[in-house]
Amino acid sequence: MERAYFDHNAASPVAPEVLEAFTAVLRDAPGNASSIHHDGQIAKQRLEMARRQIAALLHCDPKEIVFTSGGTESDNLALFGILREVPISRPHLITTAIEHPAVLRTCAQLEREAVAITYVPVNSGGLADPSSIRAALTPETVLISVMHANNETGAIQPVQAIAEIAHAAGALFHIDGVQAFGKIPVRMDETGADLYSISGHKAGTPKGIGALFVRKGVHLTPMIFGGRHEHGLRAGTENVPAAAALGRAAALIEETLPAASARLRDLRGRLERGIRSEVPNCGVNAHTAPRLPNTTNIYFDGIEGEAMVISLDLKGFSVSSGSACSSGAVEPSHVLLAMGLSPERARSSLRFSLGPTNTADQVDRLIAAVASSAAQLRRLSPTYSER
Repeated sequence: MERAYFDHNAASPVAPEVLEAFTAVLRDAPGNASSIHHDGQIAKQRLEMARRQIAALLHCDPKEIVFTSGGTESDNLALFGILREVPISRPHLITTAIEHPAVLRTCAQLEREAVAITYVPVNSGGLADPSSIRAALTPETVLISVMHANNETGAIQPVQAIAEIAHAAGALFHIDGVQAFGKIPVRMDETGADLYSISGHKAGTPKGIGALFVRKGVHLTPMIFGGRHEHGLRAGTENVPAAAALGRAAALIEETLPAASARLRDLRGRLERGIRSEVPNCGVNAHTAPRLPNTTNIYFDGIEGEAMVISLDLKGFSVSSGSACSSGAVEPSHVLLAMGLSPERARSSLRFSLGPTNTADQVDRLIAAVASSAAQLRRLSPTYSER
């Protein structure tokens, strides 16, 4: 069976150029980047080259890049690093109802540590209204944290407007940019972010590497203690091979992003048109919002999303649903529920996320597979009827 991968928002296959950068460091730079001998300094050079490559893509100073193990650690460092030692008895953080668990569960822990949290709602397109964020401000608001693009729907938030609101109120602004990185242009001199999280494996690197942009002058309390690595913000010997891979991925993104985005937008349009033409009673979630060019989230009335994922997997296609298994029960996506979808429609939704390995032929084969699976599953459903 020839398989086709349509789950790039979960993890994207390692690009050949990135793999070469990764293995070159494993092969040629075995030293510890903190060592002063020759091999250590070679490793240090590779680490700093990667930092410069990422900074060039993000339009920031290389000294503002802190390497981490991925997006989750970057989000945790940003939120805990700001709020755990702020000199306010009950500091306030504003975020949205559709954030990734890396932010939402960090917020839940901060609430247990006496931080006040406001979860701003979103509209039917999955967008937060900047005026709602302004209305949520209090004199104790220290930080606003909003994702750049949603991992399930691809909806792109109005981060520049939110940054202006944050800074006018004297608050800092953190952006979870894990899904935006590598898919749309991201410039630190335009987003207004004080902190910006990225992850490598969404952009074609090995898993286990990410970074946090920390604007010059922003003070963070570290979460991991030990040596003075990463400007004193992240102790532990740096993962130089993975950092080099992330640096090479950033350079590759800088070279190819406009053409790659246009190609993926065309393929996504082809996929959406084909599915809507071949499958009745389906629709695109967040279609009214500006979206990442590679992401579509489609509901199929009368079908359980998990059953559709399994059916497509058996046909050779990897896709995902936004549902989460909790205590043996499948819970509908918190993102789609926050957008106003019913639990039934949220459970019936699938995410298709495209990447550099996808082709028009794969899209056409996926359309046929979706149509076949939808018809089969609806025939088996005791409750579905054509409308």
